Amino acid sequence: MTSFAALHVPGKPLLLPNVWEFGFAAALAAAGHPAVGTTSLGVSAAAGLADGAPSSRAATVALARTLAPLDVLVSVDIADGFSTDPAEVADLVAELANAGAVGVNLEDARADGTLAPVEVQCALIAAARTAAPGLFLNARTDTHWLGVGPVSTAVARARAYRDAGADGLFVPGLAEPADITEVVAATDLPVNVLFLPGRVTMAGLASLGVARVSLGSTPYRVALAAALATVAATLEGTELPLTPPSYAEVADLLPAAE
Repeated sequence: MTSFAALHVPGKPLLLPNVWEFGFAAALAAAGHPAVGTTSLGVSAAAGLADGAPSSRAATVALARTLAPLDVLVSVDIADGFSTDPAEVADLVAELANAGAVGVNLEDARADGTLAPVEVQCALIAAARTAAPGLFLNARTDTHWLGVGPVSTAVARARAYRDAGADGLFVPGLAEPADITEVVAATDLPVNVLFLPGRVTMAGLASLGVARVSLGSTPYRVALAAALATVAATLEGTELPLTPPSYAEVADLLPAAE
């Protein structure tokens, strides 16, 4: 199987679908996708927890272990690491590596809507790198997602995070071609952006040198919308919004009963 790092090719981006449960991941693996990520919103919502809350740590690890048998590479969204303690973040990353994950996504946004100080985030990244040298460490900066800084702020953080041990840079909210071009040119890390329907296309992002495109929570939210629309259509006696796979098709994706 191709290594996860090797899938990050500037100009030929990896599309990383983000999952929150086994069935969707199994379907993606069966369809030939080489890798999936998890989504902290979907994982937290499925467990009845606040997005990215420390209490969702256990659900995050449990999902990684559940996905391990699949023939697909798994990168895990660990939000802000669920802790400000580098030792605790290191323990989490090591646990995920032992569970079979090939990558993690670690963000610098905090629950109060601010960004972690650069030196604090670098300490978390360095601890994670030491704990799991072979793991692809995607450093997410929320400068654009939170609207708290220009492109130069993202670039400065990218360089600091690279020096701390990051393997990739994720800048969700980055969409303007000029901004993407500036970030790609300013860092030697493979650049990851969030797919924003109606604002970017895979072809357009490829032409700008992006190496990875994440779907984030979009599949979870679309699935929720489709489920609600199905209930509404049933009540109204109208056609279902989508044709679902058959029971047998879904059952075939699941492990055999012991």
